[in-house]
Amino acid sequence: MSSSLITVGTMAFDEVETPFGQSGRIIGGSATYVAYAAALFGDDVKQVSIVGNDFPEAELEDLKSRGVDVEGVHKVSDKPSFYWKGKYHLDMNTRDSLATELNVLADFNPIIPDSYQGAEFLMLGNLVPAVQKSVIQQLKVKPKLIVLDTMNFWMDSAWDDLMDVLKLVDVLVINDSEARQLSNEFSIVKAAKKILAMGPNTLIIKKGENGALLFKDDKVFFAPAMPLDEVFDPTGAGDTFAGGFIGYLAKTGDISFENMKTAIVVGSALASFCCEEFGTSRLKTVTMKDLDARLNDFVQLVNFDISLNA
Repeated sequence: MSSSLITVGTMAFDEVETPFGQSGRIIGGSATYVAYAAALFGDDVKQVSIVGNDFPEAELEDLKSRGVDVEGVHKVSDKPSFYWKGKYHLDMNTRDSLATELNVLADFNPIIPDSYQGAEFLMLGNLVPAVQKSVIQQLKVKPKLIVLDTMNFWMDSAWDDLMDVLKLVDVLVINDSEARQLSNEFSIVKAAKKILAMGPNTLIIKKGENGALLFKDDKVFFAPAMPLDEVFDPTGAGDTFAGGFIGYLAKTGDISFENMKTAIVVGSALASFCCEEFGTSRLKTVTMKDLDARLNDFVQLVNFDISLNA
């Protein structure tokens, strides 16, 4: 039986342009991607977010149909939803933000419903560190595992608050450039040691198309990313990765390093699906059978026999 999982983050509108086309206005946001990924593993995902008067009710109904509880999604009647527009370069790793409209997100002060209390897993999407801390403080019982995502912007603008919240979480998820900035170390291994000393006992460093690294104590694990024929849209891949990671852990209830190794591969596999179409389109159609097949592809990708006998 899966454990309950609270996911806190944005639900938004995105508009994405890549070398393969333009998305038009589509649903995005960190909590949206996390919820779709995590809901694949169980029907006890509890969403906390804020949306405006323009957010489609059908999207909330779709999440509810997958077992996502949206009681914690606050609807604001007199403002539009958060909106982001971006354009990806040919390498699909770099992008330019063309427009960012905070709208309702400027007033986001998450309130955890009473019915969410007692959840064993908490996924804190990329938000103001003080807001992330306030969510943790609202929980009457400390979750079994707290995972936090952050970004370079908060390292520049809210360092002290970020340091405070890092002491309260178990797992930090960042990319390699953020790890170097946070630690002021170029070597990823040295960076990981410094970051683990800041509070989290586990660190995941995402390396985009080059996979992800998992650090805990003196142990390291590397998970590759699936080489795809076409990366159509990488938006939300990192959040999908995090949703798959924590969704699998919540399903199994096992937060050991060995199980996290499986979870990080599961997250990578789901992220590869996310990149195949714009927005959440592909995530909405992924089945466990699809995931099993993709995981088998991952095994084949890294499976080898070796002999040094001359």
